[in-house]
Amino acid sequence: MNITTEQQFEQLVSSDEHTIVKFYTDWCPDCRRLDAFMPDVTSTLGDVPLYTLNKDELPALSEREQVMGIPSLLVYKNGEKIGHLHSANAKTPGEVTEFLAAYVTP
Repeated sequence: MNITTEQQFEQLVSSDEHTIVKFYTDWCPDCRRLDAFMPDVTSTLGDVPLYTLNKDELPALSEREQVMGIPSLLVYKNGEKIGHLHSANAKTPGEVTEFLAAYVTP
């Protein structure tokens, strides 16, 4: 599911369950590579939702959340950002799996 408004973002990340948000852009080749393996990675997490947010469409929100590089994966719980995987470390399935395992347990 793609997040298209700040209000939608706030509502989704305020859950008392873990929520993952992938910040991306349409022009980002690393984002497409991440898309290729994310279904396999997230399938091991159970019912943890994964949302996407186009950084170019919500630049103020991206800046507020300190998303400087893309793709970036952010993990939230109860409205608080508890994990942030920056683009430089989100290039392989192993890096993403290790990051998510540290914050989200099935």
